[in-house]
Amino acid sequence: MAGTLSANAVFALPWEQVMELILWRHAEAEDGMPDSARKLTSHGLKQAQAVAEWLTPRLPKAARIIVSPTSRTRQTAEALAARFEIIDELGPGASAKTILALANWPDAKGTVVVVGHQPTLGETAALILSGGPAEWNMKKGAIWWFSHKEKEGDAVVNLRASISPDMLLQ
Repeated sequence: MAGTLSANAVFALPWEQVMELILWRHAEAEDGMPDSARKLTSHGLKQAQAVAEWLTPRLPKAARIIVSPTSRTRQTAEALAARFEIIDELGPGASAKTILALANWPDAKGTVVVVGHQPTLGETAALILSGGPAEWNMKKGAIWWFSHKEKEGDAVVNLRASISPDMLLQ
């Protein structure tokens, strides 16, 4: 239909000029020990799949996907059906500054998806948007999508999307 914008058109940006950072918290996981071996529940698998289905058509093919080494984060990332890097430093207890350094925020060009944990992802979002430390909550399976670009010599940071799986599983 002429004059209609697709979801892809709304999110289309000149990727080589913009840094896109997507923080994705792992979906719902089983209780248990060791913590690193906890797997997604059946509901968690549905959460990861719903978010992946929303993300996939919006991600550029060259997106870099970096993932904590835990089972639950790897299972969450696997829902994207794309290649990803497992980075030990993204594990539970990582700092917001470590996440930003590993993603090369805001200097990288293109898109980086980080699949990780609370409270680190909420702290990372707070640092990006407020410039200071804070403890922000991020729901299990949710994404927060940020962009950074230079405009007339000034840095412009936007929260482009915040999606939780319950919005997609209705």
